[in-house]
Amino acid sequence: MKLELIGLTKTFNGQQVLGPIDFSDTIDTLAVVGPSGSGKSTLLRIIGGLLLPTEGRVMMDGEEAGHDESSLMLYRRRIGFVFQQGGLFRHMTARQNITVPLVHVHGFTQAEADARANALLSRFGLLSQAHKRPGALSGGEQQRIAIARAIAPRPRLLLLDEPTSALDPEFTTEVLDMISELKADGIRFIIVTHEMGFARHACEHIAFLHEGRLLEYGPSEQLFAHPQTPEFARFLSKLLEWNIVRE
Repeated sequence: MKLELIGLTKTFNGQQVLGPIDFSDTIDTLAVVGPSGSGKSTLLRIIGGLLLPTEGRVMMDGEEAGHDESSLMLYRRRIGFVFQQGGLFRHMTARQNITVPLVHVHGFTQAEADARANALLSRFGLLSQAHKRPGALSGGEQQRIAIARAIAPRPRLLLLDEPTSALDPEFTTEVLDMISELKADGIRFIIVTHEMGFARHACEHIAFLHEGRLLEYGPSEQLFAHPQTPEFARFLSKLLEWNIVRE
């Protein structure tokens, strides 16, 4: 899937927090990394059509995201999104969190939605949790349900915004293992993450943002081994000082 960002900027309250960014490449698995406040989540939301850029365009396989609500709704239906806290509907069961969007947004029949939900829940070892509401699930289970919901309609691209940021190490491993399994299935994704070991070994490419600018982009192993900018080198050295880059 080809992603193009053309003259992309974002301004909040008169302050430019992102860009300008120009980017064009075929995306399979991409990790977006950088210090807190560097614009990673803002960029992901713009790519996902959840936030409009102040200037510039987003193109996916030659099709522009658009700026009016009707165009954006069609665009969003082709993208799966997983938020930091999962974003599950608290009053619905795990199964309903998957089936309701399939029926009311993506046009599945109830029988088709139930079959798709059961297949995903079974595959990822969550079928026994299907009747539970989010409050009765662990943090890791909630995020895995959120990922199952995001991939249920078979999106062209999956976007994950720091899906492990609020999880204990045990649950972090569960979620990252699930994402790695999706990679093996050929699902394309962009993930904003602080898990540098995952970014290095599970993602083919890496993008490094600093103060709203895209400073580095390229093959993950290559950039981790040979940072091209002082900013990325400092970023990695700070993590390595406390042994945060998990291999």
